[in-house]
Amino acid sequence: MAKILLKYLWIACLLTQSCAAVQPQANPDVKVVTAEGQAAINKSAPLLAKKQALQDAIRQASMQGSVNVHSQTLIDQNNVSIDAVSMRTAAAVNNTKILKEWTTDNIYHVIATVELSADNSCSPHYRKRIIATGFPLANQGQMSAHETQDLHTGIPRELNNLLMESGNFIVSNSANINLYPRPDLAPELQDRTAYHPSKLMQIAASNGVQFVLSGVIRDLEVESTEYISGAGPLAFARSLARDVIARRGIGIDVYVHDGFTGALIFQQRYVDTVIGDVWIPSSYTVGSERFNSTSTGEKITQIIEQASNDISRALSCYPFTTRIIEVKDNQVFIEAGAQERINVGDQLVVYSSTGEDLNVDGGMSFVGRDKQPTGVLTIINITPRYAIGRLEVPARELGIRVGDWAKSW
Repeated sequence: MAKILLKYLWIACLLTQSCAAVQPQANPDVKVVTAEGQAAINKSAPLLAKKQALQDAIRQASMQGSVNVHSQTLIDQNNVSIDAVSMRTAAAVNNTKILKEWTTDNIYHVIATVELSADNSCSPHYRKRIIATGFPLANQGQMSAHETQDLHTGIPRELNNLLMESGNFIVSNSANINLYPRPDLAPELQDRTAYHPSKLMQIAASNGVQFVLSGVIRDLEVESTEYISGAGPLAFARSLARDVIARRGIGIDVYVHDGFTGALIFQQRYVDTVIGDVWIPSSYTVGSERFNSTSTGEKITQIIEQASNDISRALSCYPFTTRIIEVKDNQVFIEAGAQERINVGDQLVVYSSTGEDLNVDGGMSFVGRDKQPTGVLTIINITPRYAIGRLEVPARELGIRVGDWAKSW
C-alpha cells in the first residue's frame, strides 16, 4: 500500500510541477530528490538558460539533503542593521536527469531528479589536469647531508603518480619549481606583483592545467643526541643508543590551488612520528623499495597515499574547467579532448571576461578579470588534445575571446 501511495505522490509531483519528492532507492547513502528550477533567457541563449535552470533545480534539491544554516543579526540603536541567513549543503550531487522542460514568458523551467550522496563524494566524468611543484623543506638543518636529497621532488612526483593511477587526473611534473621562497610562510605565495598574474596562475596557464599541487615539508627533526642527563654507565649507554635508536617527527603540508583563479581549494597537514633507525640513506629515492624499507620512508609513503586519497575526494565534485585556445567564426577550440574524456555532444558553459583586470591590496595583488557565464558550447569534434565546439550565439556577439573558460556546470 505504501508503494502505491508513493507512486501516486510521484505522479502528482510531475503533474503539478512541484518539487521535493523523494524516490525510493536501494542505496541508503544516496537520496534521489525531484526539484524544479528556472532561469531567465538572455541574449537568445536558451541552452545557457537551461543549464542555469538545472543548476537552480540542483540547488533546490540540495536543500532537501543535509543543510547547515548560519544566521547573523546585528542591532544598532534598537534597529536591525544586518539580518542575514546563509545556508550550505553537505551532500554531494552525483547524477541529474531532466524529466520535463518548458518556457513561459522568457523563463526556462526544468523538473529534474538529483542524486545526493551522503558521503560528500562524486563520480567525476572528466579527467582534470594537475601539475606538481616542489615541496621545499622549511628547515634545511633537519636533513643530514648524508641523507637522501630526493624528498623535495620525490614527494610531489609520487603524489602525482598516484593521482594519475586513479584514472581521474592527467598529470604534469614541475617539481623543480618552488612556489614558496619562504616555506615557513606557506601557503602565502610572496610573489605579489602589481597588475600581473601570480606565478601560480602563470604556471597553470603555460602548462594548460586546472590545478597546481604544492606543499612544504614542515618537520623532519630528529631528537637531539647532544645532552643526556645523568652520569655513569647507564647515561653513556643511553647516549650511544641515541645514535642508533632515535625519535623523528614528520610533518608535511599539502596544498592544491585552482590555476584559473589562484584560489587555495585544498590544504591539509599530515604528521607522524618515527622511533628507531630514522635515517634515509642518500642513494634512496622516494617510492623505491629501499626507501619504503626505512622507518621514515615508510611513514612518508603512507602520508603520500593518504594525501592522494584526500585530494581525489576533495576534487571529485569540483567542476571541470579548461581554456579556450582559438575562436573561428562560430567555432570554439578548447584545450581538452579525448584524453580528458570529452565526447561529441557534450555541453560546457563558456565564461567570458567582463570589465577590466581586478587588483586588490592597492594594486599589488592581481585577481584577474571577472568571468560570467555567457553561452553554451556544444562539442562537435574531438582530437586527443583539443576539441571543437559550436555556440548557440556567435562568439563575437557574446564577446568570447581566447583565454576565456569552458566549464562543466
